Amino acid sequence: MRTPAQPSRVKSAAVGDREQRVLVYLPPGYGSSTRRYPVLYLLHGFPGNPDGFVRTVRVGVVEDTLLAEHRVEPTIIVMPFGSTGTFTDKAWANGTKPNEKWATFLWRDVVHAIDARYRTIPDGGGRALGGLSEGGYASLNIGFHHPREFRVLESWSGYEKADDVKSIFGGRQEKLAYNSPLETLPRTAKVLRRERAYLWFYTGDEDSLRKQNFAFAAELTRLHVPHHFFVVSGGHNWALWRSNAWQAISVASAHLAH
Repeated sequence: MRTPAQPSRVKSAAVGDREQRVLVYLPPGYGSSTRRYPVLYLLHGFPGNPDGFVRTVRVGVVEDTLLAEHRVEPTIIVMPFGSTGTFTDKAWANGTKPNEKWATFLWRDVVHAIDARYRTIPDGGGRALGGLSEGGYASLNIGFHHPREFRVLESWSGYEKADDVKSIFGGRQEKLAYNSPLETLPRTAKVLRRERAYLWFYTGDEDSLRKQNFAFAAELTRLHVPHHFFVVSGGHNWALWRSNAWQAISVASAHLAH
């Protein structure tokens, strides 16, 4: 079967004082509809930028195919750029230096801009936050600190303990702990349950980060936070993320308001 072309409904927008680039996929029929749509926000890893979701994972093709097969409800997909450069690590975190508020940029600036410009369902019940590798870590980290903003959290080969990157966290242990979902989970679990959050994450059986994911899944189970964790064959690469994107989009669609 011939692979569908990447849909032309992927738009580019600028958000924030820095005019950060954000890619937006609009589902078929958006232009002729008056309905409101849920939104899946996807965060890239490091090194990286949002183009990988469009060109390599091909999320627009994936959703178009799922919609044609009536397996999902239409969902807007938003892919922001969370750094000053492809090879500059920011971890999607609020760092120690001035004007390094990348978590705030995502949960506040990007979300508010998307809600203002597109017909979204403008509350946490209509939003999912996911990402691959460092973006998966960031989706959990941001989601835990802002549990009312996102109903679904997805981590594709992510991790749950902040990397000790001096340029971001300044070597400060309290900053590292605050940005480590594995450590903040006990304080966040009650709110996650109350907000009916759902966590979906996976790791490769050859991924060096898999032990963190096993520990995190055990803590979620102990604290009765709804989740689904699974292990796939492979390491930490694009082939793995591309093959599981179908399920990732389906899960987000199934758990969001429509």
